Amino acid sequence: MDKKVYKETKAVSNQLQQPVTTLKGIGAERAIDLASLDIHTVQDLLEHFPYRYEDYRVRDLSEAEDGEKITIIGTVYGEPVVRFYGKKKSRLTVKIVVNRVVVTAIWFNRQFLKQQLRAGREIMLSGKFERARLQMTVSEHHFLDTDKKTPQEGSIQPVYSTNANIQVKQIRRWVADALKDYGDKVEEILPAYLVQKYKLAPRAEAIRNIHFPESVLGGKQGRRRLAFEELFLFQLKLQAYHAVNRRTSDGMAQSILLPQVKEFIHGLPFPLTGAQERVVKEILGDMQAGYRMNRLLQGDVGSGKTVVAAIALYATITAGYQGALMVPTEILAEQHYTTLQELLTPHGIELAILSGSATTRQRRDILAGLQSGLIHIVVGTHALIQEDVYFRNLGLVITDEQHRFGVEQRRILREKGLHPDVLFMTATPIPRTLAITAFGDMDVSTIDELPAGRKPVETYWVKHDMLDRILAFISKELGKGRQAYVISPLIEESEKLDLQNAMDVHAQLSHYFAGKYNVGLMHGRLPSKEKDEVMQRFSSGEVQILVSTTVVEVGVNVPNASVMVIYDAERFGLAQLHQLRGRVGRGAEQSYCILIADPKSEVGKERMRIMTETNDGFEVARRDLELRGPGDFFGTKQSGLPEFKIADVVQDYRMLEVARQEAADLISHPSFWVGPEYAPLRHYLKRDEYFLEKIKD
Repeated sequence: MDKKVYKETKAVSNQLQQPVTTLKGIGAERAIDLASLDIHTVQDLLEHFPYRYEDYRVRDLSEAEDGEKITIIGTVYGEPVVRFYGKKKSRLTVKIVVNRVVVTAIWFNRQFLKQQLRAGREIMLSGKFERARLQMTVSEHHFLDTDKKTPQEGSIQPVYSTNANIQVKQIRRWVADALKDYGDKVEEILPAYLVQKYKLAPRAEAIRNIHFPESVLGGKQGRRRLAFEELFLFQLKLQAYHAVNRRTSDGMAQSILLPQVKEFIHGLPFPLTGAQERVVKEILGDMQAGYRMNRLLQGDVGSGKTVVAAIALYATITAGYQGALMVPTEILAEQHYTTLQELLTPHGIELAILSGSATTRQRRDILAGLQSGLIHIVVGTHALIQEDVYFRNLGLVITDEQHRFGVEQRRILREKGLHPDVLFMTATPIPRTLAITAFGDMDVSTIDELPAGRKPVETYWVKHDMLDRILAFISKELGKGRQAYVISPLIEESEKLDLQNAMDVHAQLSHYFAGKYNVGLMHGRLPSKEKDEVMQRFSSGEVQILVSTTVVEVGVNVPNASVMVIYDAERFGLAQLHQLRGRVGRGAEQSYCILIADPKSEVGKERMRIMTETNDGFEVARRDLELRGPGDFFGTKQSGLPEFKIADVVQDYRMLEVARQEAADLISHPSFWVGPEYAPLRHYLKRDEYFLEKIKD
């Protein structure tokens, strides 16, 4: 594409940027209503895609599925009957003959139609068909002996999201007008080779087809083209961000002393798994490269991420730098600090822990040690990235369980300190589709292998009436010298929810095991000092049973605990259940997870089945994604996930993989950054301020 053609294309594009008020029937008041749907321009209206269709094509009853919405044509037969019930509520029924089959048509609160439903009148009906009863609940009807013919008759009509002031039929009319006036102004944005390679419909044709398909196939082809485009453009932005970030990075190539690192690895009390060796190689490769590392390390509960973190921190120290490990809670900070001390202190490495509970003097000493370089590694909470924390030579920042951060938040975190390498760790297994979507701007390393000797946790789903057997089982395990967690979803009794609560459970178990075993209680309302105290007593074995809410979900490591009992397990999500299960099974002995649940919904029952069928966190995460959808997987507010207009990362996962690979290949090709044929794509990227100064046309 030469520059002249590109300028003409931009001019066409600008026509689509005209306000919706240029369309017939849309004045200032209607424009305000449309703005609430995020529709401001003609292009916005054309890209306000339908979320489903009403199929008004007349169907033969023999083809109709039970419960399906269909359209039929028949003749009124016999007298209509109206029955009243409740206040101003009515049910109108009449027999309709459709190709010699008698169907009962039902209208609710439409008693005034009785006079019009005269025997012999031909009528078109649309509604839900019940095959067994041969009846239809009518949502729309039209008498065919009148002069006015319905515009929908025999067609497939789009259904759009609307608001209280706008009706679907109005959007249909405005979209039809926009296509008539501006349909030929819709430009192609995808490169011709991609359109040909994947047999995609041209963009203008796809937009026309998705709004007013002439057939089901036409609608599917339109959706396929536009879903691919949406995923491709999103991945293009992520891959471009990744490439530009590397190209303009102020990163440092760390001169790691590899022989020393290998010696450190050989001195560990256990051999690395093949997966750990692979990810260590990937991480050290990044640290030695000239760009800044921006990598996600994901692994199932107990897969050995902390050891990998220790190796990376040791490696940065051999290169003459300092390291920092940032975690979300003080309990987790204490635990990581203890583990790293055991592994690193014998090698002459100075560690410190910095959290909100540090005294003024402790904090002052730690800050001085970091600034002078006397402290090599600091472990802490978000206190680490406060303004008054300075390092002498920070080389590596590792953040644990920060998977909820979006791209923007990760960018801000990387800009703290003097351009250190950054490694994000998460024990929440993320399905590949979401990893590609949420972390496409990062490199991803996965530990998909558990350390040798780990036995899978045996998981059972039981009902509440089996409590006596569960208590006997816990008693048997405690008799072997083991410990148990008992998790409850609430702290105190709730009038709204009939659920077990931590305080009741604690009282119950304290009475049951009185004189034999100690029962501890931990929940989110306890002060940090008391939480640490309870956890310390459980870790040391002084407390044999820990009753808790989900505050033990992440990071707590008590290898002697072999039983995890979860009350009202249907109240928890799959990811949370899997995280809780991961608190046991950390020692050499067989461990057990008992889910006490009586779920009412099918989704609740399916969750319990999944937990009993697999211990693989990635499989659990994949099934969780299918049950919940992408928006709820991380928690909607903090997900960092885009809201796609038409694509679905669960349904379209194969398309997402293809789009990512094609975007990565294109971005890596030098011609993308200068070739005139890719100017529309570069123009698309430059809508993001980040790329404005970084891409030149």
